[in-house]
Amino acid sequence: MSSPIRVETITLGDELLLGIRENAHLTYLGVQFAHHGIEPAANLVIRDQPDDIHLFFSDCWKRSDLIITTGGLGPTSDDLTRESIAEALGEKLIYDPSIEQAIKERFSSLHREMPESNLKQCNRFENAEVLSNPYGTAPGLFLKKDGKILVMLPGPAREMHPMFEDQVVPRLQKEGIFPEIDCYLQIRTAGLGESALAEMVEPILNDTDGLIVGYCAHAGMVDLRLSSHDSDILSEEKLHELADKCRELLGEDFVCFGDRTLAEVIFRELRGLNKTLAVAESCTGGLLSSQFTEIAGISKVFHGGAVCYHNDAKVQVAEVPESMLKQHGAVSEEVAIAMAMGACEKFGADYGLSVTGFAGPTGGTQLLPVGSIYLGYASPLGVWAKQLHLRGDRASNRRRATTAALDWMRRKLRKYKIEEVFAAADSGSIEV
Repeated sequence: MSSPIRVETITLGDELLLGIRENAHLTYLGVQFAHHGIEPAANLVIRDQPDDIHLFFSDCWKRSDLIITTGGLGPTSDDLTRESIAEALGEKLIYDPSIEQAIKERFSSLHREMPESNLKQCNRFENAEVLSNPYGTAPGLFLKKDGKILVMLPGPAREMHPMFEDQVVPRLQKEGIFPEIDCYLQIRTAGLGESALAEMVEPILNDTDGLIVGYCAHAGMVDLRLSSHDSDILSEEKLHELADKCRELLGEDFVCFGDRTLAEVIFRELRGLNKTLAVAESCTGGLLSSQFTEIAGISKVFHGGAVCYHNDAKVQVAEVPESMLKQHGAVSEEVAIAMAMGACEKFGADYGLSVTGFAGPTGGTQLLPVGSIYLGYASPLGVWAKQLHLRGDRASNRRRATTAALDWMRRKLRKYKIEEVFAAADSGSIEV
């Protein structure tokens, strides 16, 4: 099969088109392809209707070399992908007793009887290879036909992801579609816009034969993705050299190689320092704490968090002086610092991080309009505050404030490691 090949993905399900469920399969498969130097040409979202599946799949099959479908392989009446695509390809469906046995064993392990409806999942294309499903009842299919390849996978991520990585990737490598090595690197950045990042790195990356450059902006961060179609043209070693040059150029805006979150980066830094953290937040309403509690093993670092939304909670939980709230207001650098210090004292932590502000759409003043946010930071070196001016809606402002707080702490911690301990700053200084 010649390279580059044309790859399309198809995600099936009415719930995707109705917005009931996010199309996370597109994100997952896109990342997987990028790791192997492949750029998918298109993704189609198709409802669970036989005529639509037949029509759109037939068009994809005519123009593509590799198609991957997700969803529609279940036992219910609206799972029609297998039958519709078989008709489009002129493939005969045959009953496979080995699939029935695997499904029965799955139900037996759960101490349940297999419903009659699951027998529908035992049909496969006569010329297709079955992809076993260790975590569900819907097997996948791998079909080579007319010089093309079709991969059909179930919809649930917990089933689809391991099937793709453990069974599909090795088969595509055997077919020469995926390289044996991972020709992909991701550089995560924060504090830069997409255009600013491109302007910085493109002088390094331009005119590099075989290099594929991609950018992905999300939640206050931008990922730079470097990959190659052909390792003979651009080796893994050269790819790493380019990535290192980008890292050096980016300085503090470089977060990590790979896809670690800002909270994970902070976790690693604090573990290395043998220090602990607590947070107090108002307008973010728990988003900041949740970024940390998603990390396995975070209890070694994260002592606790408090949502101090009402002023009374700021006084009672974060021990913000009532006189300070009256004098400066809840949205102020003084209160942000007091909240960070109060979190340290309340939870017995070395570091404190806080957020307070007007997320919108109501609230705000002439001097502090909606989107005015203050961050507070308390550390063994001193305390600081930082002001943000955000212009999104309520949900966007809360997310961006959370990301900004994490990125600010990440930068402070790296500065802490580089400079002499207790020599970096005046313990009473304020940064606005």
